[in-house]
Amino acid sequence: MKVAIIGGGGLVGSCAGFALQAGGIVREIALIDANAEAADGQALDLVHGGSFLADQSIYAAGTETCADADVIVITAGLRRKPEESRLDLINRNVALFRGILADLKKLKLKDGAIGFVVSNPVDVLTYLMVKELGLPAQRVIGLGTMLDTSRLQGMLARELKVAPTQVSALILGEHGDSMVPIWSAAQVAGLPLDRWPGASPTLIAAVEKKTRGSGAEVIKKKGGAGFAVGVTIAEVIHSIALDRRRVLPVSALQTGAYGLRDVCMSVPTVVGRAGALDRIEIDLWPKERTGLQNSANVLKETIAKVLG
Repeated sequence: MKVAIIGGGGLVGSCAGFALQAGGIVREIALIDANAEAADGQALDLVHGGSFLADQSIYAAGTETCADADVIVITAGLRRKPEESRLDLINRNVALFRGILADLKKLKLKDGAIGFVVSNPVDVLTYLMVKELGLPAQRVIGLGTMLDTSRLQGMLARELKVAPTQVSALILGEHGDSMVPIWSAAQVAGLPLDRWPGASPTLIAAVEKKTRGSGAEVIKKKGGAGFAVGVTIAEVIHSIALDRRRVLPVSALQTGAYGLRDVCMSVPTVVGRAGALDRIEIDLWPKERTGLQNSANVLKETIAKVLG
C-alpha cells in the first residue's frame, strides 16, 4: 500500500510517517510539503533509520505522486495568529485546503483511493472534501475524535494506575469544544468503569477536564502534538491497509445514525479497505445523545459560515 502525506514536512505529517514506518505495514510512504526541503529532510531522517525498522520506500515528492496513492493524508494547516479569532483561522485553513483539493482534482486518482483528513477544523474540512473532491463519501475519512479518545484512555489509565491498553473509552462528536465523552460505555479490563476500584465521579470529572485541555497543554509546553496524533493516524491507516474493519471514532459523512445527517463528525465507524463501511449505534445515556445532536448543530453552523 502507498500512503501520500500532504504536509509531510511538518510535525504532524512527519510523526505520522514515522508511526507508519514503525508499524511496518504500508509499503510506500511519500512526503509532500510546500516546503520541499523540509519534506526531503524528514524523508532522509526516516530513511536513515529504516534498516532497523522495515523494508519500505520512503521519499519526498510533489503532489503528482498522489495519483497512484491508496491513501492520501492531508495534515497541512495554519496555526492561529496572536489575537486572531477562531473563525478567521478556520477561513484561512479552508482556503489552504481548497487549494490542495484543486491540485488533487487535476490528477486522475487511483481507483479505490481514500482521502484522509487530519488538518483542522477536521470535521469541516472532511465535509468539504466529500463535497468537492469527487470521491464516494465512504472513501473520505477524517481523524475526528481518534486523538481525543486516545488522550482520554491514556489519562484514565494514568489516574487509575492500570495498563493503558486495558482501558476502553470513547469520545464522539466534534473534534473541538462540543466533543462528547461516552462514559456510559467506558470499561477497564472488560469491566464497567463504575465498578473499577478507585473510579469515582470526582476522578471521572477530573480526567474529562484534563482531556479537554490536553491539546492546549501540549501546544503550550512543546509547540504542538506530534507523537500521539501520529500513532492515531497510523491506527486508522493500518485498519484500512489490512481491511481490519475495526470500529474507530473517525469523522465521516453521517446519513442517519443517531439521527445525524449531512454533517461529518465522529460516531463508532467500521473502517476497512473501502473506507467508512458502516456506523454502529450503541446505547447512550440521554445526555450523551443530546450532546451528539448539539455537536452536529455546532458543526452545521460553522459549515454554513465558512462554506456558504
